[in-house]
Amino acid sequence: MPAKKTAPDYLLLILILSLLSIGIMMVYSASAIWAEYKFNDAFFFAKRQLLFGTIGIGAMLFIMNVEYWTWRHLSKSAIIICFVLLILVLIPGIGMVRNGSQSWIGAGAFSIQPSEFMKLAMIIFLARFLSENQKNIIYFKKGLFPSLALVFTAFGLIMLQPDLGTGTVMVGTCIVMIFISGARIFHFAVMGVIGIAGFAALVLSAPYRIKRITSFLDPWSDPLGSGFQIIQSLYAIGPGGLFGLGLGESRQKFFYLPEPQTDFIFAILAEELGFIGGAFVLFLFSLLLWRGMKIALGAPDLYGSLLAAGIISMLAIQVMINVGVVTGLMPVTGITLPFLSYGGSSLTLMLMAMGILLNISRYARY
Repeated sequence: MPAKKTAPDYLLLILILSLLSIGIMMVYSASAIWAEYKFNDAFFFAKRQLLFGTIGIGAMLFIMNVEYWTWRHLSKSAIIICFVLLILVLIPGIGMVRNGSQSWIGAGAFSIQPSEFMKLAMIIFLARFLSENQKNIIYFKKGLFPSLALVFTAFGLIMLQPDLGTGTVMVGTCIVMIFISGARIFHFAVMGVIGIAGFAALVLSAPYRIKRITSFLDPWSDPLGSGFQIIQSLYAIGPGGLFGLGLGESRQKFFYLPEPQTDFIFAILAEELGFIGGAFVLFLFSLLLWRGMKIALGAPDLYGSLLAAGIISMLAIQVMINVGVVTGLMPVTGITLPFLSYGGSSLTLMLMAMGILLNISRYARY
């Protein structure tokens, strides 16, 4: 293993902290009215986001100093624990139901979402498996099938909650990792056909998913039902114009856009800070993805390269889907915007993943 750099990628660290700071500011701005009404405390969500952000930063800085190949040795234990948690969360009395999904374990506001941690555990384990079996990845039975069997077993458990958004991000990330490890294009073509058929079956199996697809295509066909969130999101983005209405001046957060501090926080940001503010945030994400790709390409071994690629792919997929949903380009899936949306598990998980990426940067040559 090459000698360790004296410091991690400081630009990457600055980008992470910048996005996190913007996120905490926007969580307060987006949630103050709702929090005051529901909890009699305008800072209710902001304080919790700050708390989880602080915990996440502490975890990120600690993990940043843990050699990334340590996770290779812990990958089996991590994924077993996550599978156990995915099973436990489905048991009535243990799993907590929120917004129709039984996805949380814990008490009150301080709970964890096992599916979020499965995303990172799967990346860590799959990076190990693919790096150790790269020569077999071109063969379906020896390399591709075991990888897909593990990924879709986890996806199946996540769908039992159900949580299509998190499952989609995990599967998408793993597909990217398998592809760059050298899998055959023919196999991906076959998987694509099967995947489309499977996705169609999932959509048709639940009426609310069909409504989401319909609302995505024409939200005004059901403006008070399945199309409500998309319409209210667009009503937020439109008036923002070039420079926005001003920080804290959103109108849609006054009980028009449901829980605007979570999945639709980018709509409130665009309303208050305008096209300039939204474009600046996307520019920060683009820089972060660029640094992540350079780290993946410069990693000293295949495991580090796949690990970095998986982490940065997870972030990229989440950003693309969230912004796509908010702007009406994709169906509503319930995916948070990394570093900006309110949510303890998703924020802590992403900061932990960034800690691993920062450690890889200490060994990368670029």
